[in-house]
This record gives sequence, C-alpha cells and structure tokens, in this order.
Amino acid sequence: MCRFEFLSHLTHPQASYVQPHQHACCELVYYVQGSGQTCIGTQTSTYVSHSYSFITPGMVHDERHLETTEVLFIGFTADTAISIDKNAIYHDDTQHSLLELLLRLKSEFTLQKQDYDKMLNLLTGELIIHLQRLWGQKSQPVLHYDHLVYTRNYMDEHYRQKIQIESLADMAGYSYDRFRHLFKERYGVAPLQYIFRKRLAYARHMLIHFNHSVAEIAFEAGFFNDAQFCSMFKRETGLTPKQFRKQNARV
Repeated sequence: MCRFEFLSHLTHPQASYVQPHQHACCELVYYVQGSGQTCIGTQTSTYVSHSYSFITPGMVHDERHLETTEVLFIGFTADTAISIDKNAIYHDDTQHSLLELLLRLKSEFTLQKQDYDKMLNLLTGELIIHLQRLWGQKSQPVLHYDHLVYTRNYMDEHYRQKIQIESLADMAGYSYDRFRHLFKERYGVAPLQYIFRKRLAYARHMLIHFNHSVAEIAFEAGFFNDAQFCSMFKRETGLTPKQFRKQNARV
C-alpha cells in the first residue's frame, strides 16, 4: 500500500540554504534546474538539473544552493515489502520520465478533481514502480568521483556566463587546487582553459554564420571585453576575428 503525504514546487535563490531536517515518511526531491549540494546523513552529494535524491524516513538531510534551484519534492509512505535504501543522488533518464510523472502528481494535487486523493495514491504507487525500474537499470548511485562530470556538464551549459573556478570546486566537493589538478588530469586542460575553449568555439560559429559585430560576439560568448576576445582568438587561431570571418566567409 502506498500513500501520498505531501508535494511542493519551489524555487530557492542562489546561495540559500535549507537547514538539516527529517521526515517521518519517504521523500523524493527532484532538481528541475540548478546546482548545489545536499548532505544526506553523512554523505554529501552534488546535484544538477534533472537529478534527484531519494531520502528514507528519519534520515537527516540539508540542501545548499550554489545557483538558483527549482525543486519539486514529494513525500509518501510505502509498505515494508518494498526495499528502499537509496539515500543518494541519481539521474533521471534522457526522456525526463520521472519529472513527467511528478508533474502529473502535481496536476492532480492542484486540480483536486473527484477522488483526487485516490488518484494521488495510485500515482504514488506508479512512482515507486518507476523508481525501481530506474534503479534496476542503474543500480549504483552517483558517487563522489563523478562530481567532475557534474561540474563539466555545468560548464558546458553555462560557459557563456561568468563562472568562478572556486564555485566549481565547491560544486565538485574539492579544494580549489585539488579541483584544478583533477580536472586537468581527467580532461587534459585546466578548468579556465576549458571554459575559454568553449567560448572561442562559440565565437567561431558566430563569426561564420552571423553578421554580429566583433564586440557583440565577444559579449555574447562571455568574454570580459572585445580586447580580451581578440587577443585570445588570435593566440588560438593565428588570425584576428575579422580575418577569420573573411577567410571563412560563406559564398
């Protein structure tokens, strides 16, 4: 027997913190957007967009938001025949099917149509079956050494924005120096160089396919100013942005 207990959909501002707390029921916390860290029991894990945590009854947990975080969470009870020991962070599948199911629960909870309480319990049972299928496909939670992958994914999505390497180190759960060392060891370049390479690749695409000015492209790619952009672009390609555009002009 499964019973729905509560549901909430919130947005936490950047640098906010949810104090340690616990629930008498199970809780699933889905991170729709954002990044940060959660400590579940004694294990600190990093979350990113479309990851989720499953927290068993009585387990103390907190939440630290490194960037603005949209979170959808649900509490429920389940019969003892269901084995749940998943105090960890997991990924949704590529179709975000877990999020889709949670949004169905939210819709039912919000609209409160006839017998909505019975429907919520049914959907909660479906949620547990769905989780067991996901865990059957990927039986191991995201471990600490995978936090570099989280961080690189974040960089891939946000390279055009201002990024502090110190914040990336915090996200990965390492000191600044340790993070730089491990990132370079894993990906062959230092974190800052990785970001600049992403920005330069974006700038090259813009120069070839769009008529924006060099200053506009520098700004859109995330560079401090067009002088920094031009200097780094020439060092990387051997050409100024204007020379590169002329050489690669589409006929």
